[in-house]
Amino acid sequence: MPTDARTLELDGRSVRLTSPGKPYFPDLGLTKGDVADYFVAVGGGALDAVRGRPTTMERWPGGVTGEEPFYQKRIPAKGAPEWVGRATVTFPSGRTAETVCPGDLATLVWMVNLGSFRFHPWPVRCADTDRVDQLRLDLDPQPGTGFADAARAALELRAVLAEVGLQGFCKTSGGRGVHVFAPIEPAEFVDARHAAIALGRELARRLPDLVTVAWWKEERGARVFLDFNQMARDRLMASAYSIRPVPQARVSAPLEWDELPDADPEAFTAVTMPARYAERGDVWAPLYAARPGSLAAALAWWERDVADGEGELPYPPDYPKMPGEPPRVQPSRRNPANWDAAGRRRG
Repeated sequence: MPTDARTLELDGRSVRLTSPGKPYFPDLGLTKGDVADYFVAVGGGALDAVRGRPTTMERWPGGVTGEEPFYQKRIPAKGAPEWVGRATVTFPSGRTAETVCPGDLATLVWMVNLGSFRFHPWPVRCADTDRVDQLRLDLDPQPGTGFADAARAALELRAVLAEVGLQGFCKTSGGRGVHVFAPIEPAEFVDARHAAIALGRELARRLPDLVTVAWWKEERGARVFLDFNQMARDRLMASAYSIRPVPQARVSAPLEWDELPDADPEAFTAVTMPARYAERGDVWAPLYAARPGSLAAALAWWERDVADGEGELPYPPDYPKMPGEPPRVQPSRRNPANWDAAGRRRG
């Protein structure tokens, strides 16, 4: 295996890329050096997606067919250049960690050198890591559904967002799903999650045969799941232009809304995206320039639903018990003698 190194000059900094010939996506003949070149080619858009945000690295040091991958939430204790930005985040447990806060393309390529090509930025700014400024809605097709179903749901979600004064922007997930982001005025995590639940419930009422917010898989059926828990603290989504760790090297591709109905997620890869980017630039640039919207109307929907008996939903299993949360017991495992029809413990 090649052991040479290569140095890239980016943002006035020298970034050393070790073993650039190491295969990362062997089915496509893409090496570590090719992945670095990809991020340079889409650099403005890839950087804007993570710029100034605490970012978890998903590391694949041996490429998609190499050694076991892992998530790195903390900045490496050794070897991180002094110019790499840092931010402190707080996890649901209350523990804190210093994580990477990208501020330039050099930092992205430094992360590529560590085996990262899918980045997971928090929906907060490094200057205020407890306040959400992006509402992120994940439309996840369940078995029996596919990308076309998620796209149809996303188009209706766009209208739902507009009704509460929010502007949505769509991208492929890199898989079969669709991500919809909306810039918001800084809000608490719990409020952002409640807004996501309220929007998901409204979307499910309008498209009951297509969309669900049912947390338990056994209740979802062949529908698209709006994963409201992606707005819980430390539950992160892949950034725009990130490469999915699959042999085809599909990327999370920002789209304009009129592209979505006919989009093919298989068409957006680390091989094809640079040409699209060179022709069109970052189609998500308007997201970063958009005026943030208020969550007030979405939270009014939340309060309306609570008054109608639709309250809190389960948090992720690694979370501590949260206020008002229903039991984390899937419906098929509940003993009717101990639980009522609404999922509340008797007695």
